[in-house]
Amino acid sequence: MPSAFSLLVALPLSASLALASVEPENPQYDYVIVGGGTCGLVLANRLSEDSNVTVAVIEAGGSVFNNPAVTSTSAFGEAFFTDIDYAYNSTPQVYSDNRTATWHSGKALGGTSTVNGATYIRAEAAQIDAWEGIGNAGWNWSSLWPYYKKSEHIQPPTPSQAAHGITYEPSVHGVDGPLAVGWSIHDAPANTTAIIGQTWNKLGYPTLQDDNTGNLRGFYVWPRTLNRTADIRADAARAYYWPVSDRENLHAYTFTTADQLVWDEAKPQPYGYGSSSPASGVRVTASDGTKQTIRASREVILSAGSLRSPVILEQSGVGNPQILNRHGIQPKVALPGVGENLQDQANQVLAYTISLNLSSTEWPPFGTFATANDLFGSNTSAVESYVRSQIPTYASRIAAQANNSTTQAIQEKLLTLQTDLIFTQHVPVAEILTAPFPSALSIAFWDLLPFSRGSVHITPQFINGSAQPAINPNYFMIDKDAIFQTAIARQSRQAARTSPLADIAPRETAPNTTTVPIDASDAQWLAWLKATYGTNSHPLGTCAMMARELGGVVDPELMVYGTRNVRVVDASVLPYQIDGHLTSTLYAVAERACDIIRGRPLLAPESVQL
Repeated sequence: MPSAFSLLVALPLSASLALASVEPENPQYDYVIVGGGTCGLVLANRLSEDSNVTVAVIEAGGSVFNNPAVTSTSAFGEAFFTDIDYAYNSTPQVYSDNRTATWHSGKALGGTSTVNGATYIRAEAAQIDAWEGIGNAGWNWSSLWPYYKKSEHIQPPTPSQAAHGITYEPSVHGVDGPLAVGWSIHDAPANTTAIIGQTWNKLGYPTLQDDNTGNLRGFYVWPRTLNRTADIRADAARAYYWPVSDRENLHAYTFTTADQLVWDEAKPQPYGYGSSSPASGVRVTASDGTKQTIRASREVILSAGSLRSPVILEQSGVGNPQILNRHGIQPKVALPGVGENLQDQANQVLAYTISLNLSSTEWPPFGTFATANDLFGSNTSAVESYVRSQIPTYASRIAAQANNSTTQAIQEKLLTLQTDLIFTQHVPVAEILTAPFPSALSIAFWDLLPFSRGSVHITPQFINGSAQPAINPNYFMIDKDAIFQTAIARQSRQAARTSPLADIAPRETAPNTTTVPIDASDAQWLAWLKATYGTNSHPLGTCAMMARELGGVVDPELMVYGTRNVRVVDASVLPYQIDGHLTSTLYAVAERACDIIRGRPLLAPESVQL
């Protein structure tokens, strides 16, 4: 069979026959996957490798195989607010002037991998290791590492790219995976990497050989999920679905919305105890309003994303009984953590005009990762002391708004772990993207590890189909996040004022030095930050993989607590925000989940020594 990589460009027209439509009869499969996105299509591909197993994928969107807003490597943002973007809106944010924010989320085969920035950066090793400490035996950097590599097909830098300063470490990358990863053919001018890299070097950041080793601090020209030869995006559908779409045991139900799980009431269990009745399928609605049940003989797997998987569980009776009863839903499994623990990063942008064109036609991938020591210098110990002293207050505030789903003591434990990562293990806390354009420059930045916690839950309007769920990330609820975001803003501005970047005469247009003076106070910075931030569209944590007593929703095998055969495999299971970008880690998590589900031996852990 041709490799997924070789099929990234040309596929037979007959491949479209693998897209099923809802029919009057109720079909049955071994596995029913809700969501044909990044994780869902990895599952669909790997589970259907066994020809004796049948797999259905339920996807609310359709094929975007030939959509230029998706396929073009220079079209980032063109799919936003179109019919392939859910464009979820937040509730008014009470800690930031009651502003609302929008998450861009793909509504198509391929999910958000069709509309995101296509960045491929793995997490920091210590962050994955921390998962074991909250009830996830076997989940650590060494055990996830081989799955990062399994998913990847690295395209080494070309001689021209190497001459422009792009480097990589071959030993840390996969070569046989379905997902094409590399650097675009649209090179920036030869001096761009030098100007930007040397600026960050002067500020104390090393230039990395490769940023996918599990150690992120420093400057790097990061790779993206793209096929360099074909000059197209490598999304999850192009990598994992289309090359195997002719399998007779794999069907994708497109333009089909999953409403709720269906339970086998012939096998009941007492409510609130070890397990509920098994799920027997998924109730769905087609684009023409037709409803039916797609049945599952083995498992239902939710891969609908952090903002949808939890509300599907709630509509199915799995969640916080207080919330379910409020909406007239009979509780099946009491699991208060469903929909809680929402975490996202607030994104900001400084804008400049410059006297030199440093740009290619691409979204330029010049990234810098900073630790707390980088941001606060000699004041780091004082900042650490303050944050640690405030953990009880932070924990109390989080618990108070979490619908009685957690306690102050639990949140203190979780926040202490995150604080240790920041100040003891020195994981990066900031990502800064220096992006040149013709005669302009932007410096985007975000606090990678916010402490603020929010939620996503059903509403009456969502249940009747007239509105989105209630999504509340509580941006800036915890003042640690404001302290860090302010420090990152200062560091970003300092880069623009440091040679050689400063030598091309950047003039700041946002916020400008009138709105936020060079010697601006914390209050002046924070006023601008709260007035201008956007979402980073990296929501996670709403079906967290951690111990049930800590508020977890799924166990280390990604099975929903209290169920027999319902799993969640998507960004909602990640318990904490991570460094890097979610895509690479989600592919790895989904690859490992496939081996867990199939009962196959897990790939041997690898110790990474660089």
